[in-house]
Amino acid sequence: MGSYSLLAVIAIGLASNLDNAGVGIAYGVRKIRIPWYSNLAIATVSFLATLVSGFFGSWLSSWIHPWIGQLLGTVVIVGVGVWVLLQPFLEKKDTSVQEDDVNPLTRLLRNPEEADKDSSKSISLGESVVLGIALAMNALAGGFNAGITQLNVWYTSLSVGLFSYLLLAACAGFGKKVAAEKFGNRATVISGLLLILIGIHQLF
Repeated sequence: MGSYSLLAVIAIGLASNLDNAGVGIAYGVRKIRIPWYSNLAIATVSFLATLVSGFFGSWLSSWIHPWIGQLLGTVVIVGVGVWVLLQPFLEKKDTSVQEDDVNPLTRLLRNPEEADKDSSKSISLGESVVLGIALAMNALAGGFNAGITQLNVWYTSLSVGLFSYLLLAACAGFGKKVAAEKFGNRATVISGLLLILIGIHQLF
């Protein structure tokens, strides 16, 4: 694997999981524990989401011209990056919408403590699967981009799973309220910008 491919794999893994950092900090602030097996389940969901979307992208790339594949991959990952960047502004603008009317996965990312359904201050294995699905949305775009642009799907999936586990574990221990408030928005901006930069760079 070339140096650019390696950097792209790492960048996709990181960009796909910056939401995990925000969620980890939020849990640290609220003293909600994430056992290693629950964290592993979340990472596994992200790994599988990346793998499935990656193989789909790889299959699709065999039917279209390589340049079209590059363009399609760029459009998808840049589109997701722009969507991620716009989320904080859309949430502020849409304050009139009742919380119950919001998509359950979106609501879970806004209020990650809701994953702790039994209020046990610990994320169980079952709760971690639901949280993992909510956190895996960016991984789907990253996996598809890797597959259609001929990046190694297995390495990309492993990168996403690894960063998912590490960021959630590390940031759960970094649960200061000031850090949580500031880092939550910064993580969103960094994640969106990274996805956009990856997509644009693939065209040149």
